[in-house]
Amino acid sequence: MTNVPTRYLGELAVSAQGLGCMGMSHGYGATDDAESIATLHRALDLGVTFLDTSDFYGSGHNEELIGRAVAGRRDEVVIATKFGFANRLGDPTLVRGDAAYVREACEASLRRLGVDHIDLYYQHRVDPKVPIEETVGAMAELVQAGKVRHLGLSEAGAQTIRRAHAVHPIAALQSEWSLWSRDVEAEVIPVCRELGVGVVPYAPLGRGFLTGRYRSVEGLAETDVRRGHPRFADGNRERNLAIVAKLDELAAAKGVKAGQLALAWVQHRGDHVVPIPGTRRQSYLEENLAALAVELSPGDLAAIEAAAPPEQIAGTRYDATGLTFVNG
Repeated sequence: MTNVPTRYLGELAVSAQGLGCMGMSHGYGATDDAESIATLHRALDLGVTFLDTSDFYGSGHNEELIGRAVAGRRDEVVIATKFGFANRLGDPTLVRGDAAYVREACEASLRRLGVDHIDLYYQHRVDPKVPIEETVGAMAELVQAGKVRHLGLSEAGAQTIRRAHAVHPIAALQSEWSLWSRDVEAEVIPVCRELGVGVVPYAPLGRGFLTGRYRSVEGLAETDVRRGHPRFADGNRERNLAIVAKLDELAAAKGVKAGQLALAWVQHRGDHVVPIPGTRRQSYLEENLAALAVELSPGDLAAIEAAAPPEQIAGTRYDATGLTFVNG
């Protein structure tokens, strides 16, 4: 087992890098359960303790997959899952945060995971129809019942985080954060730091784009969501690849890959930051974990940020519909 450092999300101890499991069931084309379970086992063997899933990924399949993978190894892993997208087989914008649904969703997740408690339970997206106090109040009741250990929010805005934290301590905020998605830095990250809320960046590699592997969408499966992603679109993609080229140069000078440099940048945001790069493959898992050993000086960080200035990123991080559910 490798020496993966420990970081804290609130009072929850986790490996300094987690594993995002969405792509094992959802979003990126054909999946292979055997390959995914082998990667999950390899992650545990290497010292990754933090697995991230959701009841939305694969309409519950991802939770079932995680449950199968950790059977017999439950004490080695921190399981984080999410609720909120009520119509998992249909409209992904149908969000529910009412108390009855919180309880219903939790019971269903526990069954699929095959566990008696969830270590970190997130609201996947804030429901604008329901006061956050009601949602977090219901989540707090799950903590009191022993079904959940710690609470989190995903893509919540600064004031929502404050209101939620006043009801029950919020251990973690999960939001997109990478060299090409930095909007959380203005208000959300300072509030998390003030309140002692850990930050879990998802898509820290820009959905793989910052690795330089995706120079066109032609190699992507027809069902891959990145085919419709604004930053992968013609015109935007070429402009963003110019940024990746600059990262390649900086990475080569340090003897690492562009994706490892981009991931190391996220990991240097603070000891309360735990990125969750996602992959189905053991080789990419090991490549991502190697980024933990990449040391960046203040000069390195400045050079990396100069190579990827936010104003030069082409395209929004979601389409118009998706953007209505971030920073809520």
